[in-house]
Amino acid sequence: MEKVELKVSGMSCGHCVAAVSKSLSALDGVDVVSVEVGSARLSYDPDKLSRERIAEAVADAGFEVVA
Repeated sequence: MEKVELKVSGMSCGHCVAAVSKSLSALDGVDVVSVEVGSARLSYDPDKLSRERIAEAVADAGFEVVA
């Protein structure tokens, strides 16, 4: 498992946190450590999915992973 902290733009409230958390938790191979306004910390299995797929899940929730 690889650990990563993502910076997420567009989040401003608890609903945003819940949406990102739900989207990330739905991915196979992801263990969400915490989601706060502006960031998400998680562990993921790089054999099951890529960082790009994780960013897509955040985008599907309506937000953007920034560098």
